[in-house]
Amino acid sequence: MNNSKFGRFILFGALAGAAISMLDRATRQHMVRSTKDLAAEISYYSKNRDVLMSKIQEKKEKYQSVYEQLAGDASYIKQQVDELKTLTPQVKEVVMNTKEAVVDSKDEVKEIVQSAKEDITKK
Repeated sequence: MNNSKFGRFILFGALAGAAISMLDRATRQHMVRSTKDLAAEISYYSKNRDVLMSKIQEKKEKYQSVYEQLAGDASYIKQQVDELKTLTPQVKEVVMNTKEAVVDSKDEVKEIVQSAKEDITKK
């Protein structure tokens, strides 16, 4: 009933893959460079916590302004959708009235043209 073998084998596979990838010289050099850069950055921020705090504050403000912008945009879109839902029946009624008016005027024009033809043929 030992169900944790899957997780252990995944971990062993990842470690084996990492060890094999370290056989490549370029990978080793890249990892050494990355580790040194990370260590230097950690050392710098451990000595200059105020710089770290200001960077964190800047990021927080940036993400907060992006969130507020997105929230405002979502609110505007919701308002427009609600307005469109309200206007749709009115627009439908206007279109139907316009269609009826066009059909009625079309019939009237036909009658006028027909009577004009009859008048011309009588003369």
